[in-house]
Amino acid sequence: MTTSTRGAAKTPAVLVLEDGRTFRGRAYGAVGETFGEAVFSTGMTGYQETLTDPSYHRQVVVMTAPHVGNTGVNDEDPESKRIWVSGYVVRDPARVPSNWRATRTLDEELAAQGVVGISGIDTRALTRHLRERGAMRVGIFSGDAWTGVREEALLDKVRAQPQMKGANLAAEVATTEPYVVPAIGEKKFTVAAVDLGIKGMTPHRMAERGIEVHVLPATATAEDVYAVNPDGVFFSNGPGDPATADGPVAVMRAVLERKTPLFGICFGNQILGRALGFGTYKLKYGHRGINQPVQDRTTGKVEVTAHNHGFAVDAPLDKVSDTPYGRAEVSHVCLNDNVVEGLHLLDQPAFSVQYHPEAAAGPHDAAYLFDRFVSLMEGQRA
Repeated sequence: MTTSTRGAAKTPAVLVLEDGRTFRGRAYGAVGETFGEAVFSTGMTGYQETLTDPSYHRQVVVMTAPHVGNTGVNDEDPESKRIWVSGYVVRDPARVPSNWRATRTLDEELAAQGVVGISGIDTRALTRHLRERGAMRVGIFSGDAWTGVREEALLDKVRAQPQMKGANLAAEVATTEPYVVPAIGEKKFTVAAVDLGIKGMTPHRMAERGIEVHVLPATATAEDVYAVNPDGVFFSNGPGDPATADGPVAVMRAVLERKTPLFGICFGNQILGRALGFGTYKLKYGHRGINQPVQDRTTGKVEVTAHNHGFAVDAPLDKVSDTPYGRAEVSHVCLNDNVVEGLHLLDQPAFSVQYHPEAAAGPHDAAYLFDRFVSLMEGQRA
């Protein structure tokens, strides 16, 4: 990625998809060039949490909501220490933010962190194109990166970028050193959390329930996990293709062998799927946003949930499966397309969901899942 930050608002920009379709607009954020996988997010709010979600590493996010940036940027809502999206696409950016918590504009924040974006394009047409053709590689070019350069040359640059399928990215976004998030109030449990791209609100939700969370690097071994004497083990969300995550899969199998209470979300759900012997596959355009309907099949309840995933678990919806660790079944399913959204074991304390229950950003319908994790640890202790 090459960037500069001067004169972005009036600088022409072009978005080039790997199938050759282009969209022309104006630079938004930094000026320069950037590449990634083009995906769309249907959330109307929560853009700051989206931008700082490590699961969006190497992705160019297209916002389907037309007006973005009207609440500005603050220092309380980021989910990590930096913006992780590789590019940002909006139709109608706010000219002036209006929120008492805002300290700067979204445009300024993107520019300060060197994130190349584009505004003023028909994001509805782009979203429909991605729905019909699928998520694909993309480049955004502005300033010297576009001036005097033929679009055929830009397209060659886009097609030279790596695919998301087969990408091993978790270690690129995870912590390199262990750290501890202390319990809020009385400490009740200790959890080892394997960071595959964890969001800041996730250990906070556990801390609210009296859990001391030891966050470990994505490269953690089973010995590292059990060195903290955990009551439970958690596997986080994260970017990339789960088919490449052999290390985390091996650690999860070690946890399953010891029957330690286990909870995984998003990438962690895919890791559990692989650990149980199921396959994973890439969705055509994925689920991204904070308004996805999911049914908890154990209760029949329908939840509105926050999603960010381009891969899914290939597990049967209509039967209980035998695995090396006991019986397993699909516990949650997306009501839009019947994609597997959760797994749980019937013979030991382990479960996972494909979506984000920490509600950052997003609805609070799935907060009970953290309570379910606590119940598993209580049951094991008893």
